[in-house]
Amino acid sequence: SHSLRIPLSPSQFLRRQQVLQLYRKILRAVREVPAEADRRYLKDWAREEFRKNKDATEEDAIRMMISQGNMQLKELQRTLKLAKS
Repeated sequence: SHSLRIPLSPSQFLRRQQVLQLYRKILRAVREVPAEADRRYLKDWAREEFRKNKDATEEDAIRMMISQGNMQLKELQRTLKLAKS
């Protein structure tokens, strides 16, 4: 049985694109992590965080999660840059 898909409003659609983009960026950054155990941990953590919040509908909450995710991404990228230098 197919569950009824409620069409996304334009702002929800954009938000969804932002979330997917953020998720892909995080996974791409995680691939750069040298230690395999850390890589696996971070990938599981990211997957879990996104899964946990996938049904969020509150616009402000989603916006906040996106900006938090972006901050964590920047932090990870900075750490990786330091590790390489």
